[in-house]
Amino acid sequence: MENGVKLISGALVTLAIATVSLVVLPYLQLQDVPPTPGLKPYTEVELRGRQEYIKQGCLYCHSQQPRDPRQAPDDQRGWGRPSVAGDYYYDRPHLLGTMRTGPDLLNIGARQSSVDWQLGHLYQPRAYVPGSIMPGYPYLFEIKEAAAPGDRIVTLPPEFAPARGVVVATQAAEDLVSYLLSLDRTFPALAAGADSRRATN
Repeated sequence: MENGVKLISGALVTLAIATVSLVVLPYLQLQDVPPTPGLKPYTEVELRGRQEYIKQGCLYCHSQQPRDPRQAPDDQRGWGRPSVAGDYYYDRPHLLGTMRTGPDLLNIGARQSSVDWQLGHLYQPRAYVPGSIMPGYPYLFEIKEAAAPGDRIVTLPPEFAPARGVVVATQAAEDLVSYLLSLDRTFPALAAGADSRRATN
């Protein structure tokens, strides 16, 4: 009986220490972090695209957290500066990701700002990145005999275009691309005044 009490007490103490270290302290440190200067709230369209990003499982293969050069060569890969807490101010839930089957996407809107490229890449990734293992999302598009007024036609390389008709983006595809293009954290992590104050300290 005494050994059981010691075991349970030890487990509870360990759990308490872990909870304080991994949950409580980070919450206290980050609860008042303001948005990074230059960060804008998502628009309604971008928020719909963000939900599509979650629905399609993009976060299972892509992270949204470029790392410090001491941890990984993300800056040399062109993925942008290391992210800071303020970069995620408007993100609920956060989509940091833990896998990098594909490249980090926090700055994909700056690296590849073409709507046509983004739509075509979603339809058939290998048309734009030879050897890509990313699955295509053709069900986010329609093939029509002719485009209707207001349709967004996806221009594909001839070898990937359908034999007949045109590929048209659905609203879900357009929303998803709007979200991807909003992922641009190329502005400085600190305001100019904060940079100069930091340099003089």
